[in-house]
Amino acid sequence: MSTAADPQTSTDSNSLTIGRTGAVATLTLTRPKLLNRFDEQLHVEFIDALTQLAADDSVRAVVLASTGKVFSAGGDFELMQHAHADAAVRRAIVDDARRLLDALLDLPQPIVAAVQGAAIGLGATVALSCDAVVAARSTQLADSHVNVGLVAGDGGCVVWPANAGMLRARRHLLTGDPLDAETAFTLGMVSDLVDTPEEVLPAATAIAARIAALPPLAVQLTKRTLIQALRQQAGNTIELGLQSEERTLASDDLLEGIAALKERRPGEFTGQ
Repeated sequence: MSTAADPQTSTDSNSLTIGRTGAVATLTLTRPKLLNRFDEQLHVEFIDALTQLAADDSVRAVVLASTGKVFSAGGDFELMQHAHADAAVRRAIVDDARRLLDALLDLPQPIVAAVQGAAIGLGATVALSCDAVVAARSTQLADSHVNVGLVAGDGGCVVWPANAGMLRARRHLLTGDPLDAETAFTLGMVSDLVDTPEEVLPAATAIAARIAALPPLAVQLTKRTLIQALRQQAGNTIELGLQSEERTLASDDLLEGIAALKERRPGEFTGQ
């Protein structure tokens, strides 16, 4: 990692980059052709990046950004299909999801999401797990797990109620219907709304710089207290959600849901 003495440095991996300007680190998803989906590679490299940032005391705030027209399309269908046939893969996916959510929530520095494009499924969960969310008016948030036969167990059932309220969370998690950014802003899921995608990153960076200039002990302990409140509110929801998602990864409805989506047709589901 870089240090605060370096005015601007960067660390690259295959799926993301970490840049530094002073005390603000910018973690950027860099695979727009893959819609920045959270496949096995990004799971590993994203967790490693968060762990690296958490250990760097010179970092006082983080911006989570993305490239291309989509912030993140969420999970990877090929990996889901592989998991359907292999219990060990299902278990690995659930373990990775738990580690990813823990890495986000345990990050001591505040993290600001710069949502320039659609955030879907796990992509929305990652954004809504951040401490502030800047979004362009043109973008959408959606958790479409249920549309492909899955439970939103990798964090959606925690962060959507915490941000949107339980009734609106149930409405959208049970249908997979998207929320436009303006509605999400009204509900409190987006903290800062800007007019264009090009304005998102500068606005998020300005918030992070504002946080980085404040007393770090007070900031980080305030965040820790707020996250503890979220964890207590969630109770056993995270573990139940992960167990439920693992179960639905083995469901035949998953394969039908993926096929129907790819073929642009209604699914024919059996509950098996």
